[in-house]
Amino acid sequence: MKILFYCPLPFLLAHGGAQTQIEQTKAALERAGVQVEWLRWWDGRQNGDLIHVFGQVTNEFLQQAGVAEVPVVLTQLFTKACNRSATQLARQGWLIRALLTLPFGGGLKKQLAWQTYARVTHNVVGLEAERRVLQQVYRVAPKKISVVPLGLSAAYLNAGAGSRHENHLITTGTITQRKNSVVLAELAHAAQVPVLFVGKPYHLDDPYWRQFEKLIDGQWVKYHPHVGSEAEMMALLRAARGFVFMSAFENWCLSAHEAAACGLPLLVQDQNWSRERLGAEARYFSRIGVTAGNVEILKQFYAAAPQLPAPRVKLFSWDDTAAELKKIYSEILNRA
Repeated sequence: MKILFYCPLPFLLAHGGAQTQIEQTKAALERAGVQVEWLRWWDGRQNGDLIHVFGQVTNEFLQQAGVAEVPVVLTQLFTKACNRSATQLARQGWLIRALLTLPFGGGLKKQLAWQTYARVTHNVVGLEAERRVLQQVYRVAPKKISVVPLGLSAAYLNAGAGSRHENHLITTGTITQRKNSVVLAELAHAAQVPVLFVGKPYHLDDPYWRQFEKLIDGQWVKYHPHVGSEAEMMALLRAARGFVFMSAFENWCLSAHEAAACGLPLLVQDQNWSRERLGAEARYFSRIGVTAGNVEILKQFYAAAPQLPAPRVKLFSWDDTAAELKKIYSEILNRA
């Protein structure tokens, strides 16, 4: 079995959790005895039994794969859509179907990616909330969807709680608007709660980074550049008082799971992903923003954090992820 991995968005343009997911999944599959190669678009002699696309795929891509009789598995991160309410998903689905039934704009409709979810051989997502998006919005048949959990490395799974001796909370991830880094920094100032931000911007000349940079004072807003070493990241996590996160939308959120593996209690945004994964095992912001309510929530979490346990939820390894994917690949190829 040879699987070809393809990601339309280069890692150099957008580092983060998606890159970690793809790289760790590839390594785990190889440990499980599956041959995996990066899809070399320039190499007409490359061959493979199945293509696994991480990101958006086009109708033309699927058409050519069909001609070549190569199955296509798709993993699309529905970070925003999976956190919408049932009413919002129903409205979105109605709008899409209405547009597709219009008697004009045939050329444009052929270019839309909405139909690709139903056309691929199989969809793989990480959450039940993402499954609902595929079924309710895009009308994908249940048999064409699998929910496969994301994993953590053995180092994280074996990390355990640390000393937690630092006086600050910690948040990890790219310094960007989607993560609401500026809002969280402003909230830290308003609540007078020290928060260590660990991450880097997409670009140092990004106006959002410049705005965030002005809030770094070493007291309430501390900053540590992005770290490339698991050992260094785990040391920072295990020394912190607790983990705080105010992202606008996520799907699995590797950062939160890494923090939980390092023994930290979590304060996160109240969204579908967090309720599905963490339930009552975390504390939640009521909304995004520097509000009186959030100031009080952050203060209370900071005060209680030393006595709070990490979420008691199931943590998976990347080998668990690979085992599930290997079964899916095998079933698809056995049907071919």
